[in-house]
Order: sequence, then C-alpha cells, then structure tokens
Amino acid sequence: MKRLVYIVVVFFITSFLMYCLFSLIPSDPARNQLEGVKKSMKPEAYQQMYEELRDKMGLDDPIVIRYARWIGFMPDKQSGEFDGLLQGNFGYSLLRQKDCVDVIKTPMANTILFNIFTTILTLAVTIPLGIWCAVHKGSKLDQGVQAFTILGYSLPQYIIALIFIFVFAVLLKWFPVNGAATPGSTYTGLRELLDRLYYMSLPILVSLFGALGGMSRYVRASMIDALSMDCIRTARAKGVKERVVIYSHAWRNALLPVVTSIIGWFLSVFSGSLVLENVFGLNGMGALYIKALNGSDAELCLAIQMFYTVVALLGNLITDLAYGFVDPRIRVNK
Repeated sequence: MKRLVYIVVVFFITSFLMYCLFSLIPSDPARNQLEGVKKSMKPEAYQQMYEELRDKMGLDDPIVIRYARWIGFMPDKQSGEFDGLLQGNFGYSLLRQKDCVDVIKTPMANTILFNIFTTILTLAVTIPLGIWCAVHKGSKLDQGVQAFTILGYSLPQYIIALIFIFVFAVLLKWFPVNGAATPGSTYTGLRELLDRLYYMSLPILVSLFGALGGMSRYVRASMIDALSMDCIRTARAKGVKERVVIYSHAWRNALLPVVTSIIGWFLSVFSGSLVLENVFGLNGMGALYIKALNGSDAELCLAIQMFYTVVALLGNLITDLAYGFVDPRIRVNK
C-alpha cells in the first residue's frame, strides 16, 4: 500500500514536470490550426482570430491551470467538462491530425508484442546459460561463452543490428531487412501474428545477442556466489541430488540480486527499442516518439512519455513485490 501511494505521488510529479518541459517546445497549436486560412485573411483579422483562439484554448493561462486541465483536475475551457488524461483523453496530435489514442494504438501493439517475445526468448536463453556457466566455472566452454558474450556487452546495439542485417538479411536472406508486416497483406488471426513475428525475428535476435553479455554474466556471477554458501556445502554433504542443490537451493538464493537486473533489463528493452524500431522500421512507440519530437508534436510526445512513465513505475512495484516472493524474510518496515 505504501508503494502504491508512492507511485501515485511520483506519477503526478513526473507528469507535471513533463508537461512543463514539453510546453517549452516552440510550437503554437492555435497558429497551427489557422495555418490553412492565414493566406486568405487580412493581417488584422487573422491576428484577432488568432488571439481569440488562444484564449478559447486556454493557451495564455498559467502553466498550473493548463496542467490541471490536461491531467483532468479542472474542466475544459471549451466544453466545460472534465476531459483530461485521467478521463482517458491523451490529447490531439497536430502531426497526424487525429486523437493521440488513435495514433498510438498500432505502434503500442507492435512495441508490446516485440518486447514480450524478446523478454521470453532472452530469459529462456540467458538464465539457463548463466547457471550452466556457473556450475561449470573455469571450463573451456565457459571461457568460450564469456569471450563470446562480451561482444554483445561491448558493441552498441545499432552496430549489432547493422551486422545482423548484413549477415541474415543480405547474405543469407533468412529475414526481411525492415518492416512490421508483409506489405499489402490482409492476414488475420494466427497468420497475422506469425507474419508480424517473422518480421520481428531479426530485431529480437539483435536484442537477444545484446542481452547475452549482460544478463548471462550477471546470472553466472550471482550463481557462483550462491554455490559458495555454507548451506550449499551442507546440502551436498547430506547427499542431496545435485539438480536439487542447483535449481532449488542455489538458484533461489541467487535469484534475489538477479530480480533487479531482470526487471531493470525488461524496462530498458522498452527504451532500447527506440533504436531497434528506427533501424528496422517496426512502427513502434520508439519510432513514433522520434517522429513526434522532430515534428514538435507536444501532445503526442506527452502521451508517449506517460506510457514510458507508467511502465517504469509498474516495474518498480513489480520489483518490490518480487523481493518478497523470492525471499519471504523480506518484509516492509512498520
């Protein structure tokens, strides 16, 4: 309950700071709306209409009042109704000439689909690999894995993406170079999902390769510390099966520090997809965010930023809950 209260407080503080920041973008919504009629009007008439529109939209009000209307604490100046972020109104995109909710539906679906499958595949590979390397510490294969994974840890993600495109898309022709789906396709259901996953396969592999260096090495280091604990020696001395020692006793103790890394990595995937979505043309939230920033679309930028803010806050909450699940000894101080 304390964490939930903290999340609400942090959300409103962050949203206010973000609103103030994006209000500094040199863009005038009233002038943008009158762009089409400017040439056909006299300067005096245009200026009068411009000032009336600014007053109608509340653009000359103090920043606190404008934020209260945007978030939904105060009624809208035009309609007189509460119609803000808390009521589900994420604003109007001047760049796309439609509501922000309609703009972000498809990109958000692509981003969520990409990150879910990236997370599943990455954890399915890196966690067993890290455990195996810890159990076989110092072996030739362990040394080879550490030398290989350091590449993914050292190289920037966009460099890895370019190399993978050249190898798997240009030379081997296994995957398409970019795009989120087959152009002109009308697939539905499972066929549509498989088609989208096919186009996302290459960026998912890039993300997996980049995570090998960090996640697998972190799991390996945590497991090595856990395997050296006295309770593990005692379990082995009592004749407990090695599989039970590794996956029940050692992994449970090693999981606590790994939880933070896993959830932190999951959150970084959402921000890291900014790069991959632009390189592979996935039409996700990251690519849309860049276009909105370049187009000075403050309302759309705010809507996307709030999405990332909610993801980060929920990630912190999941981390706190995961601590208590992994280690029952952890309790919130009274």
